[in-house]
Amino acid sequence: MSLERINPAELSPATGFSHAVAASGTRLVFLAGQTALDTEGKVVGETLPEQFERALGNLLAALAASGGTPADLARVTVYTVDVEAYRVHASELGRIWRRLAGRDYPAMAVIGVVRLWDEPALVELDGIAVLETAQGVSA
Repeated sequence: MSLERINPAELSPATGFSHAVAASGTRLVFLAGQTALDTEGKVVGETLPEQFERALGNLLAALAASGGTPADLARVTVYTVDVEAYRVHASELGRIWRRLAGRDYPAMAVIGVVRLWDEPALVELDGIAVLETAQGVSA
């Protein structure tokens, strides 16, 4: 598997995301939207950064169970009920991302929504990963 992160000089600097990601591999993994749910199905965390950390951790757990790593992420979409709060906390969210997922940034988008499925949820992440093989997959 290989992902080529493409950030053309004629576009604004890509900070915390890649403008484009070209992928080659043998297995696509579509990751369902993950919020800050704990193992009992309750939203945990009061703040956007707390919920972002849990939601990202949940997304990465689903990816790992599929045999992937954060470097395999080609695309992530972030849905938030408060885009302004996301902008205010962007530096902190970036630190959380780097700590959990590293610096291989996927193509990303942040989309403002009226609400999420679980009403107390402030943020949800979904994604697409490209893996070389199906090894390490669990049911």
